Amino acid sequence: MIVARLATVGANDQISSGLHGSVLDQFGILITSGALPSGHVLRIEQLEARFGVSRSVIREAIRVLESMGLVTSRRRVGVTVAPRGAWNLFDPRIIRWRLDGEDREEQLRSLGELRRGVEPVAAGLAARHATPEQCGVLTGAVMRMAVHGRSGDLEAYLAADILFHRTLLSASGNEMLAALTDVVAEVLAGRTHHHLMPARPEPAAIGWHAEVAQAVQAGDPEAAERAMRDIVEEATRAMLAGPDGS
Repeated sequence: MIVARLATVGANDQISSGLHGSVLDQFGILITSGALPSGHVLRIEQLEARFGVSRSVIREAIRVLESMGLVTSRRRVGVTVAPRGAWNLFDPRIIRWRLDGEDREEQLRSLGELRRGVEPVAAGLAARHATPEQCGVLTGAVMRMAVHGRSGDLEAYLAADILFHRTLLSASGNEMLAALTDVVAEVLAGRTHHHLMPARPEPAAIGWHAEVAQAVQAGDPEAAERAMRDIVEEATRAMLAGPDGS
């Protein structure tokens, strides 16, 4: 009897968690796309009806959105959509939602500019501070990128690419740069999931990743920074050009 009850509770928790995630994504996209503009006020009852879920699910979604700066909630006022200046634009979920909406091009441009300013610097620092273990991870990630790039397995290629960039940012030895790993991972995932990657990744891009790994291992900051700049420039151009290359 107890085991059955625990199983029921666990199943209910999973359903609630799934509903919460779905409502959070739908609500977040409505805000970041501008469908719910800054200053727009909603009541809890309206949100229950709109999303067809319980009040507890709505309240949990609102709590998360408040933590991200997307809304404010006040008793007897309701839920107010916050201006963009209040949003935590580095939150990976906000990045994902913006990439899913009409704001994609602006988001891609700003992310590309951020990467230009961050990742070449991180590569140069990694050439000074990376551990032997981190050098090994970078090299292994490049090898997997080459294998999956040839086979056209873009999901496996993405996993290796994310590992490479996460490791590089961590290897910089700068905690502020390392804190941007999830932001960069979201950019890379967005490029794949929005079909902004070629069916076969560019061999030149894989080659530049190999150059970064080699320069980091050799302790050559200038070479590492230069190759990383090539990577970021190619990725930004490709994403802004779109899937048809126009």
